[in-house]
Amino acid sequence: MKLNKLPLVLLATGLFFASCQKEDATPETQEMLNNEAPASQQVSKEIVEKVANLNLNSDYIEPFELVLPGGEKESAFLIENDIAISEDQLSKLSSDDITSKQYHTYNLVASPKTINVIGYTGIGYGQNLSYKMQQALQRAIANYNDLNLGLTFTLTFGTNYNAYDIVVYKNSNGQAGGVAGFPSGGNPYKWVQIFSGMENYSTATNEHVMTHEIGHTLGLRHTDWFSRESCGQSGEDAEPDGAVHIPGTPTGYDPDSVMLACFSANESGNFGYYDTVALNYLY
Repeated sequence: MKLNKLPLVLLATGLFFASCQKEDATPETQEMLNNEAPASQQVSKEIVEKVANLNLNSDYIEPFELVLPGGEKESAFLIENDIAISEDQLSKLSSDDITSKQYHTYNLVASPKTINVIGYTGIGYGQNLSYKMQQALQRAIANYNDLNLGLTFTLTFGTNYNAYDIVVYKNSNGQAGGVAGFPSGGNPYKWVQIFSGMENYSTATNEHVMTHEIGHTLGLRHTDWFSRESCGQSGEDAEPDGAVHIPGTPTGYDPDSVMLACFSANESGNFGYYDTVALNYLY
């Protein structure tokens, strides 16, 4: 995730999203966004075609390494600056598996369901959530429970994470943003990384990033997946065939959505109106 037009990273059962919510971009950051190497220079043509067939933006793809709590690593490709997907998942998913949020994915969480979340506090590898991040996570979970969906979230903090459905932990890479992924088998994606650079932002902006990343674990795509307008980008064709619009939500740009690809430094941390419409429709 980058600063000033910050991409958020999501990983799904194979997919990561670099959730980049926008902050007024500095010249240096905007230049970095504009000068990213195209996918064709970093991965094979076959991978680019598979990504395009999933109706994901294939303009920017790069190898990505996910570090899990305890230091274990998994390989994936980072797409749209905040979608990470493994090669195995690319081979299993088809365009029929992808819809959009307001746009969402066909991969959703079975409901009604109780989703148990743990905020990781282990000090090894610098992956423990700070006090500010713990507060933000509490607020993010409350955002979802306040909607009275068919999904009920519980939250605890600790280190024994194996039995939990979602594990939220820190990645000490100094960047801003986060990484998460899409559901699989009716369950949410398990791993949510919050980048350590978020310590430089308010609790509300941390709440925004966590709410966004948890949204990915439930199957939500970026609201502006078709253009990444929130990141100061435009004109990128995401090939809408196979993308299913959620009734009652805009088909165009929604500036108030928590699921925009990029975020600002002054986020409220709350859902936009159409975010709640979308979640109530799905769950």
